[in-house]
Amino acid sequence: MERWLVTGGAGFIGSNFVLGVRGRGDAEVLNLDLLTYAGNLENLRALSEDPGYGFVQGDISEPETVSAVFRDFRPTAVFHFAAESHVDRSIEGPQAFLRTNVQGTFTLLEEALRFSRQLPRDQREGFRFIHVSTDEVFGSLGPDDPPFSESTPYAPNSPYAASKAASDHFVRAWFHTYHLPVLTTNCSNNFGPFQFPEKLIPTVILSALAGKEIPIYGDGMNVRDWLYVRDHCDAVRTVWASGRPGESYNIGGGNERTNRELVGQILALLDRRRPRPDGQSYAEQIRYVTDRPGHDRRYAMDARKISSELGWKPAHTFSDGIRETVDWYLENESWWREISRAHEIGLRQGLSRPGLMEGANP
Repeated sequence: MERWLVTGGAGFIGSNFVLGVRGRGDAEVLNLDLLTYAGNLENLRALSEDPGYGFVQGDISEPETVSAVFRDFRPTAVFHFAAESHVDRSIEGPQAFLRTNVQGTFTLLEEALRFSRQLPRDQREGFRFIHVSTDEVFGSLGPDDPPFSESTPYAPNSPYAASKAASDHFVRAWFHTYHLPVLTTNCSNNFGPFQFPEKLIPTVILSALAGKEIPIYGDGMNVRDWLYVRDHCDAVRTVWASGRPGESYNIGGGNERTNRELVGQILALLDRRRPRPDGQSYAEQIRYVTDRPGHDRRYAMDARKISSELGWKPAHTFSDGIRETVDWYLENESWWREISRAHEIGLRQGLSRPGLMEGANP
């Protein structure tokens, strides 16, 4: 039986990954998560009685914690989702991003290397370290530039992106120097169930339902490539199963949308599914707010490599994914009300940020 160590498994993407793995019975899973503001064990309530799932609260940058997890669980693969990922937070407090995204990745690589070298040859050859990264390491595209490919030079423009770029480079170095069997994935903006309220899509949905202003940065013309989170999780499993160690794979949805277009589509769905009491469109609540520093204008991913080499393509169209997402938030009010309550408390205490970020990357 496969035994997978998943870091950050209580977060948005990580919890969707863990639920999918256990739902199919792919592997036993140990979730290592510090449970910062974005980690929520409620996401994994469905696994509370599952003997194939375990949880350890711990910091990936603490060598003693990571060593104990490897020693006791003895994973056959590591799926590294854990990351600080909010760009606004990285601008105001970059040190946490250095610790988690760089030091944490380094600590995991060191322990994975030590652990794998002690395995019998057949187990060592099957061991994999999957590093989940972001398109933001590549910088920003102009309106007519080709999408990011795996050979696009790195050009990070925020402390968050710089920390993820550094972690990608460490992962690459551990393959070429120490022959640790690593694979890196760089994904576009994710959306779907369990996304934390500070991100754009849940902010739009929840602000609309609450009758609040719906904030959009700048002129709303920033472009992102949107990827349904469950398709992303399937792609990560595909890379584990068939990817070539040492390679990186871009994972994109092929769904470029301006923020203005995205918000308009969400609000049109809400107009049909849960109309405003006054009969007006939710679009009346849109407000354009001052742009944040260094806001990249456009991201787009060329995912031909993972498609041609590994046979992966998204299973959901953008319209289907966004419809499922809106319906999930409408059907899971108790989940988001509790999260939103904690988020509001965090805003008052200066621990959370207003929800303007486009998506979620690791």
